[in-house]
Formats: sequence, structure tokens, C-alpha cells
Amino acid sequence: MASSSPIVSGIAGRYAVALFELANEGKALDAVSADLDRFLAMLDGSADLEQLCRNPVFTSEEQEKAITAVLAKAEIGGLAANFLKLVASKRRLFLVRAMVTAFRALVAEKKGIVSAEVTVAAPLSDKNRKAVLDALQATSGKSIALTERVDPAIIGGLVVKMGSKMIDASLKTKLNAMKIAMTNV
Repeated sequence: MASSSPIVSGIAGRYAVALFELANEGKALDAVSADLDRFLAMLDGSADLEQLCRNPVFTSEEQEKAITAVLAKAEIGGLAANFLKLVASKRRLFLVRAMVTAFRALVAEKKGIVSAEVTVAAPLSDKNRKAVLDALQATSGKSIALTERVDPAIIGGLVVKMGSKMIDASLKTKLNAMKIAMTNV
């Protein structure tokens, strides 16, 4: 049952669980996910929309009216549109990112997909990305949704986070360990 899942909590989690259960019951998980992704892409690309969601000055009526217009223009309908309108009417748009993140986690759990984040000093080549993905899938025995993050500060190697596990094979960490070992001699 989704509501007993430890991956969601708080107000955003409760909204996400409700949306997940409705979408799952209506066999619309993929459609709702796609619509929510499109909405977040619009949110990322529009400072005005971001302001609408975050600014408490706007009344629930103003937020709902604006969101309805945005959704109509983006051709987002169905369950996702009704959900976003409800969130606006309850003055919870400031939590929409957290709600979508929790919803995505529930969908991934339902589909047996584990999310993993790999941090590297420089972007991975396609060959290296496939090797990392294959290794993670072999380790977990599940499908992996891989997110790549570039952080030149790690100098080389990589840091992998998958669930509650983290493997730090970065050059920076190894150099720091050598430095500490040398100072304790």
C-alpha cells in the first residue's frame, strides 16, 4: 500500500499519495507523470509562474485562476490538471515540487525502479554511463533511474548514491584519507 511507504511524508507526501492512488486506480500513472513533468518544466522556465507558486500575496482564487489558464495553454488536462487546481485552491502551490518528487518516488517504487545519483568530475561518456548503469543494475537486481551530477571538486573518480547507500570512490576523498594518515604518523 502506498500510504505505508516510508519515502513520503508531511503535507507534500499526503497529497502525493492521494494523487498516486487515484492515478494508479485509473491506470493513468504514466499520463499523470508526463503532465506533471511538463508542468515542472514550465515552472523551471518561468520566473512569473515560480513567483505565483511561492508568493503568499496571491489569494487562492488568483492562484487557481492563473493555474487554470496556464494548464489550458499547456494542454495539461485530466487528473494532473485537477490535482494542480486543487493544490492551488488549498494554497499549497509552494509545495508542488515536493509533491511531484514524492509522486515520482511512489511511481518508481510501484514499477520496481531504484533511483541512483552518480557524481563525477567531468560528464560521463555514453560507454562509461552504460558501464555504471549496468554495474548498478547488477548490484541491485532492479531497473535503475540514473541521475548524473558533475562536480569538478571531486577531482576524479565518482560518488554513487543509491537508496540509503553511498559509495565514495572520488580522488578527493582518497587524497584526504592519505593526508590524514600521513599526519597521524
